[in-house]
Amino acid sequence: MRLLSTLLVLATTLGCQPAADDTARYPAADLVLTNGNVVTVDDQRPVAEAIAITGGLIAAVGSAAEIAPYIDDSTEVIDLKGQTAIPGLIEGHGHYTSFGGSLMILDFRYAKSFAEIVSMVEEATRTTPAGEWIIGRGWHQDKWQVREDVLVEGLPLHESLSAATPDNPVMLIHTSGHGVFVNQRAMSLVELDGNTVAPDGGEIVRDENGNATGMMRESAQDVFRQAFSGHQGRRPAGVAEEEMRRMVMLAGEEALRHGITSFQDLGTSFAEVDLLKKMADEGNLPVRLWMAFEEQAAEMDGRLADYRMIGHGNNFLTVRAIGEKVLDGALGTHGGWLLEPYADLPRSHGLNVVPIEEIEYSARLAIENDYQLAIQGIGDRAYRELLNIYEAEFERHPDKSDLRWRIEHAQVIHPDDVERTVALGVIPAVQGIFACSDGPWVVDRLGEERTLERGYIFNTLAEAGLVPTNGTDPPVDEIDPIASFHCSVTRILPDGTRFQPQEVYSRERALYSYTMGNAIAAFEEDIKGSLTPGKLGDITVLSHDLLTVPDDEIMATEIVITIVGGEIRYRDGDIVN
Repeated sequence: MRLLSTLLVLATTLGCQPAADDTARYPAADLVLTNGNVVTVDDQRPVAEAIAITGGLIAAVGSAAEIAPYIDDSTEVIDLKGQTAIPGLIEGHGHYTSFGGSLMILDFRYAKSFAEIVSMVEEATRTTPAGEWIIGRGWHQDKWQVREDVLVEGLPLHESLSAATPDNPVMLIHTSGHGVFVNQRAMSLVELDGNTVAPDGGEIVRDENGNATGMMRESAQDVFRQAFSGHQGRRPAGVAEEEMRRMVMLAGEEALRHGITSFQDLGTSFAEVDLLKKMADEGNLPVRLWMAFEEQAAEMDGRLADYRMIGHGNNFLTVRAIGEKVLDGALGTHGGWLLEPYADLPRSHGLNVVPIEEIEYSARLAIENDYQLAIQGIGDRAYRELLNIYEAEFERHPDKSDLRWRIEHAQVIHPDDVERTVALGVIPAVQGIFACSDGPWVVDRLGEERTLERGYIFNTLAEAGLVPTNGTDPPVDEIDPIASFHCSVTRILPDGTRFQPQEVYSRERALYSYTMGNAIAAFEEDIKGSLTPGKLGDITVLSHDLLTVPDDEIMATEIVITIVGGEIRYRDGDIVN
């Protein structure tokens, strides 16, 4: 028995070693992860122990013994010690450079009151020269624990902010990005007064005497953003590019810290893509980017073909979509376009921000230039209007199929439109975290019955056969896939209650949504989304197995390693350059 046991061990050991003439069959791997819990998201081999990566691609996935022949003296070997390796996580919807920029300005996400925000801005005036703008982002009135004495439609008045900042124009961006709160200096700068008429698709919130409160909804914010942009444009040559490069790197590093290897950006410009292409050629993009143009249709007409690129710079830059033109606004600012009025603002159905004619023009350009279309439709009226636009364009081009046009956010959907979505092959690109960040106030906006029937029905969409997707829409929410996964599978709100609990994803579906689902939504399933030989060597290593860890331990899951193209870019708390 001892002899037999020895022979078996020897045979197994020898069987794992490549023969001298086996180098073609077992090319030496650049990197091997072994002794782990490998969750592949590939039905052909759902679980494994080890992965070999060669030339930036996955060479093999299997048991530790099966991968051992790929190891030689030049191979970097990481013993996972039972930790979980999954496909590199894909952020399915965000605003990449805006996210990077948000890391350079005031952050109001955790402010408990408007007074606290005013205090933060006043502190910033001490280091900001007179005349320079002060910018911050992340506030949401429904999340404040302390309310002001005087409120107009649940919002404060600008007087305290203006008194604290007499020498600086101030613009405080709502967490949704669909509104800004400004001070008197900013309003004077753009000559906004009691006679100013809001542009179509926007609202200047006023008090009972007709005075502007400081809140600008949707397109009413544009004049302030343009004023700030113009101010920035007057800086010395080269400063803007240097700042943009810093935004790209900051966003990328934060993505890597959170296990994100690819980022789908919904709202870029031609100038921004020019710089990103330059950085891709330099090898300086930290994560893989999929970009969608948010330009006026007239500006895109005649230029899209020259900018379309797939997998440029070793698969670090793809440009093949138009979006996120916002057909409507956000629910949080009462801007989402609804079929019936808001429960807590009966005078309003929300806002049609971008004219339908502009979306129709963009749809024609998209189908003519082989671009995806990815337009925001938050409210049920906006969602239905987009289905109408998409359907009309598809009928004009019956020869074209598998277009994978998307509707971004898809937070309120009438039941009649679910099957239409399936029939048209449209992808509702949703963000799991929104069910928990919005959950505490959604019923206020929609009422209980409408919320139950139409609100954040993400699993209903998946059960209907639609591609499950996920993300956090940074900088709207933190770029935290673990938090979004947790919300996707629990729907637990901060107070311990559950929002629309019948709409939770299964663990497997939630992981699929952040990997293969998002890859499919970008036509990238052949190179991303699963740990399959031949695909890109993009891998995220976690401290816990998200498929089995108890609900109350999901948030304790840490990102241990982030690998992009076989290169370790983040490990144990540090960015690796």
